[in-house]
Amino acid sequence: MERSGAPAEDILFRRPWLPVSISGCQLLAKSWFGETAYHILLTDMHCVWEERMDTAVIQSRAQELNRRLRAPVKAFFTHLCEVVKPCLAGVGSQTENEVQISLTRQEDGSINMRLKSELAGLPFYWEFHCTPAPVALVCIQLVRPLLTMSRLLQRQVEQLGGLLVRKDAEIQDYRENGATLSRERLQTDVFEEHTHREDFIAKALPLLCSEQQEALGFDGDLQELYAAIVTHGSARKRKLSEQHSAEEVEHANKEPELVLNASAGGSVSSESADGNEKQTNNGEPETRGAKMVNGPKMQQSLPVTSTAAERPASKPKKKKVGLFR
Repeated sequence: MERSGAPAEDILFRRPWLPVSISGCQLLAKSWFGETAYHILLTDMHCVWEERMDTAVIQSRAQELNRRLRAPVKAFFTHLCEVVKPCLAGVGSQTENEVQISLTRQEDGSINMRLKSELAGLPFYWEFHCTPAPVALVCIQLVRPLLTMSRLLQRQVEQLGGLLVRKDAEIQDYRENGATLSRERLQTDVFEEHTHREDFIAKALPLLCSEQQEALGFDGDLQELYAAIVTHGSARKRKLSEQHSAEEVEHANKEPELVLNASAGGSVSSESADGNEKQTNNGEPETRGAKMVNGPKMQQSLPVTSTAAERPASKPKKKKVGLFR
């Protein structure tokens, strides 16, 4: 059982495909086992099958297959992991008890794996009911990583080809300066990439196609390459998600500031508008006259405004009257 803070899907995604043989069927498998849950994937390169199980479904199936079983899931799930995980890793069972596992194909396209072992001196039965996986899952878990592996290996081949060309130029320089081989069997032909590729495909491809069973397997180097690619992709995806979340938080924090700035700008503009009206009334009498012609209400209010504007000129007369009295 695996305890990790990462989601189960991420853990399964980082697992390499392992070659297994069950009932004579050559398969690739990857699996994840939690405390009381699991997710397994199987493929024969013609179809991909999967099964996901949680605690409740595991308990129900265990009761159906083992009528006398009355233990909770945690009590027998550890035993199930111990006998199944080696089988799905292609190394065979590491337990002392005899484990029997078989695979049958169903008419609906699914496959069943039946397992028989011994638990507390009694037979323990389990069945994996694997159904065809959705296309999206197949692309994520198999197609995309394989395409990335292909591109990466192609770039490696190109770099190695360039290195051989430089090595040939170096050897030619040695020869031109009088260097000779001490052993003629070490002499090699000049590397020509196109010729070498055609010769390699003509010789290696027929052998690869004739070895169908071994063609499904990932050796240690390919498993390491697959794990490195999916780990890098998962880390990049997580980084982009964190950046997107940070941008959303920053945008949400800026919205209140924009609202406050908009409110302050509205009050300033209204004050500016009032000031503009005063300047217009004081500095442009022609415009005031035009407004008086446009409507009767303006004609009634404008004389009051003009009287208020003329009051400073009449103040000296009022002062004289006061002095006179």
